[in-house]
Amino acid sequence: MSDVINIGLLGLGTVGRGVFQLLDRDNAEIVERLGGTLQIRRILVQDASKERGVQIPPDLLTTDYRTVLDDPKIDIVVEVIGGVGIARQLVLGAIERGKSVVTANKELMAHHGREVMEAAKAQNVDIFFEASVGGGIPIIRPLKDSLIGNYVKQVMGIVNGTTNFILSKMEAGMSYEAALTEAQELGYAERDPSSDVEGKDAAAKIAILASIAFNSRVTADDVHAEGITSITSQDIMYAQELGYAIKLLALAKIEEDSLDVRVHPTMIPLDHPLATVKDAYNAIFVEGDAVGNLMFFGQGAGSLPTASAVVADVFAAAENRISGRSGRSACTCFKDYDIRSIDDVVCGYYLLIECVDRPGVLAQITHVFGDNQVSLGSIIQKSVTDGVAEIVFMTHKVSEGNLRTAISGIGALKSVSEIRNVIRVEGVTR
Repeated sequence: MSDVINIGLLGLGTVGRGVFQLLDRDNAEIVERLGGTLQIRRILVQDASKERGVQIPPDLLTTDYRTVLDDPKIDIVVEVIGGVGIARQLVLGAIERGKSVVTANKELMAHHGREVMEAAKAQNVDIFFEASVGGGIPIIRPLKDSLIGNYVKQVMGIVNGTTNFILSKMEAGMSYEAALTEAQELGYAERDPSSDVEGKDAAAKIAILASIAFNSRVTADDVHAEGITSITSQDIMYAQELGYAIKLLALAKIEEDSLDVRVHPTMIPLDHPLATVKDAYNAIFVEGDAVGNLMFFGQGAGSLPTASAVVADVFAAAENRISGRSGRSACTCFKDYDIRSIDDVVCGYYLLIECVDRPGVLAQITHVFGDNQVSLGSIIQKSVTDGVAEIVFMTHKVSEGNLRTAISGIGALKSVSEIRNVIRVEGVTR
């Protein structure tokens, strides 16, 4: 094997530019550690004449993917295009030609991870994807390698910086609409923010983490996902009054030989480590049976943080090529757990209900809860205007199915004008 490892870079957007910058700088230390040189040989772009803000030798650029995939001197292909369509074709094409692949593509791995990893195993090459989940936060390799002596009980995290930024601004008194606008102005949110605010981005990431943590294939389609568009400043105010913060959490737990995997706004106690994570930062909380609780915190997106994870994967793939150990990153999904229905989820709940402010109404509502085996932990009642009251209910642990039946019954009461919101609560002990 040559001591020069040639790299084909697919894409030169925000992350691609970061990868180029990190690989292009003086890498004498990498040479010493690797015993070889990392060298970008080709970069696939849509428009070779586009100004990108970094100095790139023109002869590296190509608009023809075949000059990357069909070049026998390229050892590792780095895919930072994103999306599923063309990216999937290029990744599978590179693997078919015996090239190891590094990708930051969460959609690809969350929807087609099995296909990609089985193709890599068949060709005895590597597929690495650390940057697909936590940006610059190392989490995939720790789950696969460092925590191998543990049975992981749960993985829970803030894996979308856009929604965390919005919720942080709402905690400071800003409306959802104003916080979203600021996130877009700062480049945290896309013009179409639906993937972030509807929970789709987080669903793809927790599918990847659950697959690794529990050695069982989970796809994005398996994940129940809800976004933050229903959260109001009023909910955040009541949560703080009750000692909670509201975060968009991605959760994966093992429960009685089935997996509970979901994404939704969640109230967590203010003393939980995840409650302190603000702005566009990400954090992933892992509980192992031997190690206890761990939290991985850092920048979950951005050019250089994400490129940092990509380059670490490139180094690992290069090290394997030089030592002749490629193909060691095979899929570990050797178990086959069922995915628990959202109706079977058991947790606490927050409900905000608007109703007529008169004697007997609270008793009517609590009677419906009792009929459906919903035990209440606390009640806050406040008069809003003459004749109208807001009531906040915090439940003990209850199955989602029972709660939904209770909500249906409460909504049918003539004295109840609106069930404004229902939010799941973590940290409830009974």
